[in-house]
Amino acid sequence: MVRGARQPQQPRSRLAPRLTGTVEKPPRKRRSRTEFALKEIMSSGGAEDDIPQGERKTVTDFCYLLDKSKQLFNGLRDLPQYGQKQWQSYFGRTFDVYTKLWKFQQQHRQVLDNRYGLKRWQIGEIASKIGQLYYHYYLRTSETSYLNEAFSFYSAIRQRSYYSQVNKEDRPELVVKKLRYYARFIVVCLLLNKMDVVKDLVKELSDEIEDYTHRFNTEDQVEWNLVLQEVAAFIEADPVMVLNDDNTIVITSNRLAETGAPLLEQGMIVGQLSLADALIIGNCNNQVKFSELTVDMFRMLQALEREPMNLASQMNKPGMQESADKPTRRENPHKYLLYKPTFSQLYTFLAASFKELPANSVLLIYLSATGVFPTGRSDSEGTIKECSLLISGCCFRIKT
Repeated sequence: MVRGARQPQQPRSRLAPRLTGTVEKPPRKRRSRTEFALKEIMSSGGAEDDIPQGERKTVTDFCYLLDKSKQLFNGLRDLPQYGQKQWQSYFGRTFDVYTKLWKFQQQHRQVLDNRYGLKRWQIGEIASKIGQLYYHYYLRTSETSYLNEAFSFYSAIRQRSYYSQVNKEDRPELVVKKLRYYARFIVVCLLLNKMDVVKDLVKELSDEIEDYTHRFNTEDQVEWNLVLQEVAAFIEADPVMVLNDDNTIVITSNRLAETGAPLLEQGMIVGQLSLADALIIGNCNNQVKFSELTVDMFRMLQALEREPMNLASQMNKPGMQESADKPTRRENPHKYLLYKPTFSQLYTFLAASFKELPANSVLLIYLSATGVFPTGRSDSEGTIKECSLLISGCCFRIKT
């Protein structure tokens, strides 16, 4: 575990099994590949016969876990983005292997430093992958508590300066890893409304990009400068600040807090219908966005979420902690975020969501797209009665 940061907690019992403390033995079919890599790694540490058997096994097990974690992580991109049943078991295996890898490098850090040559940026890369796992699991489950787990790992990377030595190596691909880490960290902080941290990260990212473009003449300089422009425009799009009587900034959130839930209207029955799924689509031209997340999509997804448990305890009024700690926890509605999808993608996600919709549940469709208004079709008061939304060449007609 990173000193000063929390150990990665298992998101749920059904997501990943508990850490047993033992590392599974690598299959025989992988031994030759791992042993070949082991010889290459240990060549600088002295004769291979002089290395104790226990240390050899430690490096072998670490190489196996590292290789297995990369395979599972790379396989995540092949999982379908729609549907909720196909990816659960795969995420569970991936979390389990990364948990073992993280604990293993903590327990055997000295041996890995001496025999494997473990560098700090490699530890940071493992922590960054775990942060990505938590973030993507949040996207698939809408459970905001996983955002806090992602923030913990990303914050630990920054506090422990795991990527600090990357700039001293003449390897642009390592610097790109660092830049991508900053971009992902900014997205998580935006979703958690940590604007002070966001501003610091943007300043650090700007300095890193300037150093990167100065040292390496690469083709992606324009792309990284565009990233800076997008995040700056995203921050400026919501400049409202709430101040206390002493002029200190109050952290506000678009998420639903325990104290902010409206009362039911007279005659309404609790639990009659529940919002289970939401399809949030952004397809406007020239819209402010960052990382395929437009401003309106950003606000809408937060409006459909409850506050994370630990964040809610800080923001709720005194005396309301008891309600936040009740064992009965209501899940957030599952969301699909689609930025400029094709009609085929929109139809596929809509069909998959409707197919898995539970009984007495509701599917919300939020569609933000460029309007196409017909000419000469208005009533006597000049009110438009009909318009269309344009998505990937297909028009959706809307009547008012």
